Amino acid sequence: MRVIFMGTPEFSVPALEAVAAAHEVVCVYTQPPRPAGRGKKDRPSPVQVRAAALGLPVRHPVSLKDGRRRRNSRRWRPMWRWSWPMG
Repeated sequence: MRVIFMGTPEFSVPALEAVAAAHEVVCVYTQPPRPAGRGKKDRPSPVQVRAAALGLPVRHPVSLKDGRRRRNSRRWRPMWRWSWPMG
């Protein structure tokens, strides 16, 4: 099954791994990298790091309410959108 996965925090990583093991994840949506640490360098979310390691395309839109984002997600022809907490 073609799936779009949506999630950000560390506890979403096992869910991403389970979905990726059982289905074709066509894209991962997660929050944009945030400044962190003393140097305030952008740090990617745990889901983004794991998705990159799995070779999955990652998107981090500012908002999912934008109709254009929804139309763009249709080009992957997902059968399911798997949503986990985004923030």
